Amino acid sequence: MTYAKLEADAVHTALETLEGWSLREDGLAIVKAYKFASFPEAFGFMAECALAAEKLNHHPEWSNVYSRVKICLTTHDSQGITERDILLAKAMEKAAAGRGN
Repeated sequence: MTYAKLEADAVHTALETLEGWSLREDGLAIVKAYKFASFPEAFGFMAECALAAEKLNHHPEWSNVYSRVKICLTTHDSQGITERDILLAKAMEKAAAGRGN
């Protein structure tokens, strides 16, 4: 199933509600880097996000080095940012809350 690519105004409005998230230089993805207090905190965050990603059937591009997690969200089928990227970013913000990031 293909999801509708969001218009630039909708993406900017969504980013205003997502602290620390920004538009990738090419405008086709949103990105954020998290820093946690420890590796277990970062890994716990990733595990919780993985469950949210499975529920949405939408998976992040991400990397982890010790207490840092870098995330890039885009919808490849739509060649840009869709509502699923915004929903996953919101779920990630919820998962990060209280984890010492």
